[in-house]
Amino acid sequence: MDRRKSIKTLVIGGISISAIAEACKPHENSPVLPAEKDKESIVAGLNRMKEELAYEKMIVAEPVFFTAEEMTTITILGDIIIPRDAISGSASDAKVPEFIEFIVKDMPEHQTPMRGGLRWLDLQCLKKYEKAFKDCDSKQQMEMIDEIAWPKKAKPDMMQGVAFFNLMRNLTATGFYTTEIGVKDVGYIGNVPNQWDGVPEEVLKQYNLTYSEKELKECVRFT
Repeated sequence: MDRRKSIKTLVIGGISISAIAEACKPHENSPVLPAEKDKESIVAGLNRMKEELAYEKMIVAEPVFFTAEEMTTITILGDIIIPRDAISGSASDAKVPEFIEFIVKDMPEHQTPMRGGLRWLDLQCLKKYEKAFKDCDSKQQMEMIDEIAWPKKAKPDMMQGVAFFNLMRNLTATGFYTTEIGVKDVGYIGNVPNQWDGVPEEVLKQYNLTYSEKELKECVRFT
């Protein structure tokens, strides 16, 4: 983000100096390494090859990418996209924010679009409400989201926000529906064993067929 252009944009919009300072100050949270127990919990229990497990541990061991403020915004956005309901938990219940943190380190091409989008979102809220997105009330947050959540309805000057929200929505859906909570939410049960009881009796009669004693004994089991 070009700080000088940001200040010019905000001044034209008539935003207070305190709001400008909040929008343009650099991130003050120094990257820190996750606690050892957190590193292990992310990869524990995963059915992975030895090489995959080593790679995942390496990614988790890297310094965190998002600041605490950015993670708060990501959490809010994720829960707006997939809220908790009577059927299942929310995106944050499924640890989608942690998934997104992992993904931007695993796929660095997402880092600039995500960080730039989060900053764009805060700047828009600062212009409209004089506070960052995470500090807006739920009504203000939804007003902002409504401007970028519907690509065909969005105004031309909202296209950067549309692109960011599309990415955020895709990452949220991917993170949620690849967890146990998400799988249960869609009712997917996967491959389950069943028992074949043979060709139905009425079908056999239709074709004048019948099972031999050997077939009944060795090939077909009826419940």
